Amino acid sequence: MTRGMWRQLHGIRAQLPASVRCLLIQGEGEHFCAGGDISEYPSFRFEEATLAHFHEEEVAPALDALLALDMPVIAAIAGHCTGGGLEIACCADIRLARVDASFGAPIAKLGMPMAPRELELVARVAGESVVREMLLLASSYSVSQMQARGFLHRVIDQESWQSTLQQTVDHLCQLSPQAARLNKQAFRRIFKQNRTGRHRMCAECYEFSST
Repeated sequence: MTRGMWRQLHGIRAQLPASVRCLLIQGEGEHFCAGGDISEYPSFRFEEATLAHFHEEEVAPALDALLALDMPVIAAIAGHCTGGGLEIACCADIRLARVDASFGAPIAKLGMPMAPRELELVARVAGESVVREMLLLASSYSVSQMQARGFLHRVIDQESWQSTLQQTVDHLCQLSPQAARLNKQAFRRIFKQNRTGRHRMCAECYEFSST
């Protein structure tokens, strides 16, 4: 994910026609998303203000935009799903994975923690114990491990991959869009957090940038 892609994702609601009943997210090629474009990191990684801007004004609003969609969102995960890709997958309502998928957030290898708003999302969806191991050990998880931990709704073999995706989309599109909208709005109300404490934490979490 380049910075431009994060900014474009922020405007996804305005880009989708009102007639869209379901959104399917998948990567171009053989992988879902291997994370951020590290070639861009030197331009913002080592200054507190620019690092905070990247996470708080580019990445977090993009993830919030996905979470704010009222139609069902499916993540079709094949190949690598790491870092920012894992965060995007956490925004989906339904996560379908091909048997070759792998998951992780190895940013400790880059000397970086996960930003707090992103960590809150990933820990809530993927589970705190899983995310602690991912971050502290820079470990990766197989598709069977992530299904066993409840992160994935279904694992699909190579031969059935495309047909299963299509069947799932077709099924969702036959259901009531009003019911989907109301259910998603209810979930957002249930999981709404007190942002005051979160913002106070965010104000201190990028001080490591010069190290």
